Amino acid sequence: MKNSYTKFLLLMISILMVFSACEKVDNYNDPASQDMTKPGTVSNIKVENLNGGANITYTLPNSPNLLYVLAEYKINGTVTRQTKSSYYSDTISVDGFAKAQPYDVTLYAVSRANVKSDPVVVEVNPDTPPYLLVKPTVSLESDFGGLKISGLNADKKNVGIILLEVDETNNSEVIDQYYTERDTINYSLRGYSPVAKKFGYYVMDSFGNISDTTYQTVTPFFETLLDRNRFSAYRLPTDGTIAYGWDLPYLWDGRTDGSSNGWHTDPGGKQPMVATFGLGVSAKLSRFVLWARPDGGDRYAYGHGNPKVFSLWGSDLAAPRDAQLPQYAPEGTVIGDWVNLGNYNYPPPPSGAKPVAHTTADNDFVKAGVSFNVPLASPKVRYVRLCVTTTWSSGTFAHAMEMAFYGDNR
Repeated sequence: MKNSYTKFLLLMISILMVFSACEKVDNYNDPASQDMTKPGTVSNIKVENLNGGANITYTLPNSPNLLYVLAEYKINGTVTRQTKSSYYSDTISVDGFAKAQPYDVTLYAVSRANVKSDPVVVEVNPDTPPYLLVKPTVSLESDFGGLKISGLNADKKNVGIILLEVDETNNSEVIDQYYTERDTINYSLRGYSPVAKKFGYYVMDSFGNISDTTYQTVTPFFETLLDRNRFSAYRLPTDGTIAYGWDLPYLWDGRTDGSSNGWHTDPGGKQPMVATFGLGVSAKLSRFVLWARPDGGDRYAYGHGNPKVFSLWGSDLAAPRDAQLPQYAPEGTVIGDWVNLGNYNYPPPPSGAKPVAHTTADNDFVKAGVSFNVPLASPKVRYVRLCVTTTWSSGTFAHAMEMAFYGDNR
């Protein structure tokens, strides 16, 4: 009996699905309702002013056909913006205002038949917009081979730093656009000779609002790529034991694509995993590029022994002695003959995917190499130690394909 009833139920479901699939849908572009009654207006309006925007609360009209509330307003005198809030909410947000000044916002209640209520105009007085809060915090400083741009974005809003280069005739052109939602702005623009050059910068937001432009003359520091042909292994007792024939000199052989060997320590070996080598010259380092192991026969990028958390140590002595490096130490810490030049985190997949599900574009990012800055206050060094404390697999071994170093070797 139970089986017969189940078969009958499945048959009826199948018949209903067929009829549903064959039913003709007419006038699918018509309004969701034929009720053309004008809805009532919102009332009891209150305004909460914010940086560059406002939250407006209200009482909804007693209109059964209500679908949403619409706000229309100009954000900078010319550009009109609209925002909507469903009838489930009693609040609508307006944003994108260019200045801290009064603005009129027109509110409409809109029915399911797309009929608007009479307008209700409310005045908002937004506080200083985020892009104008960011602008006075931005500064340009000399950096190796270029300039360093820094600033604060306390509200973590989407802002852009637009950099201009000014030529001898005082004409300017955009040379870089940097967009971020992070609270701290800190990046470098390189490729310049150590001669004074005039730059300009302004800040903009995602609504097209633009700050005024500040001009500044900056003289970049000298920077060159250190000759990797002069690098040499400098093995110390606390270094990681080499495994699988991936010996230390492969770390500067110029091959980065994963088709050849790199540096690889023995699983279960010394912790943290350390590689020590000489640069062949005493140099004040500006930055270095690390090529992690990209995907190959396996998905190595963002996995296996690729460095996730690591530090760089250096010494300018002719024959620095061994020292057990810690899992972590503040920048500038001195242990024996070695000083901590910086602590680093390898960036997560740019796509936003989880490391185990990284994309082809994420792997291309790994293959291109990632640049890390060395603090300006760091001393000259002739030997460096790569100290890996955490890998993307949280394992007990580490590997990398290549490293390159930039700085002043004069």
